[in-house]
Amino acid sequence: MTYPTTRLRRLRATPALRTMRRETTLAASNLVAPLFVCHGTKVRRPVASMPGHHQLSVDELARDAEEIARAGIGGVILFGIPAAKDAVGREAYDEKGIVPTALRALKKAAPGLLLWADVCLCEYTDHGHCGVLDGETVDNDKTLPLLARAATAYAAAGADLIAPSDMMDGRVRAIRRALDEGGFPDTPIVSYAAKYASAFYGPFREAAESTPQFGDRRGYQMDPANADEAMREVALDLEEGADMVMVKPALPYLDVIRRVKERFGVPVAAYNVSGEFAMIKAAAQNGWLDGERAALESLISIRRAGADVILTYFAREIAPVLARGLA
Repeated sequence: MTYPTTRLRRLRATPALRTMRRETTLAASNLVAPLFVCHGTKVRRPVASMPGHHQLSVDELARDAEEIARAGIGGVILFGIPAAKDAVGREAYDEKGIVPTALRALKKAAPGLLLWADVCLCEYTDHGHCGVLDGETVDNDKTLPLLARAATAYAAAGADLIAPSDMMDGRVRAIRRALDEGGFPDTPIVSYAAKYASAFYGPFREAAESTPQFGDRRGYQMDPANADEAMREVALDLEEGADMVMVKPALPYLDVIRRVKERFGVPVAAYNVSGEFAMIKAAAQNGWLDGERAALESLISIRRAGADVILTYFAREIAPVLARGLA
């Protein structure tokens, strides 16, 4: 058939037609909201580079979690800000630390909400790196038992999913073994399998107070130039027992999300990271683009690439938009 017999715009003419033939769907249940929890009470400390986001004490966190649950958002992932930092990140795996305390509170406040626990040492170490140091190098193997202890502590406190983000080799196997031996064989692991050494993490590091005090993380996070290597990382994590794998960041790595989904056919998460959020917010505040439409388009593109779940700082503001439907 040739023009003008075929006019593809006929099925774009009205909101109802566009909805009828939409290929990619997006719902609040596909989203996970990252939250930053700190010690104290009645703390709601704004994060300057992430408008609308705060460091929250447990009582304030519980209130937000109740709202998130009512909005139908798929879950929350917690990042802890410790009372004190040290060389080996002790509060990360302290059963009475900030994240286990928050998990127990959220189980009471929002019992139906899925609770994800990020597992990493960077927020808890005084040097800001994701593991134990040997000089100025992260010691991969000495870090693994500490990550396993943290994962078990979070599962015991009520975490529904364990999400290791440290990028240490072998950490999925170590965590799976620890969870199984600790009585949590049914707790799934969502591995940050392809986590890149990205420039888009800056606002998160302000929120989580986790900026490295020297050097960078390129020795253990992935080179942005590499996609084949991401396939190897995913394959290894699946062999070690990961139940879901994650690509982080999302928008600069849509090709990687697509390759992971097509090659492995497993549940895939993608992290729409703080820098991606902050760029849209800054441009919208300057009147350079429609922030709501840009956020929706970004999230739909991540879903279209193959992500089943999207961790995003847009979750709370986009959920009511999704409830109204995409025209």
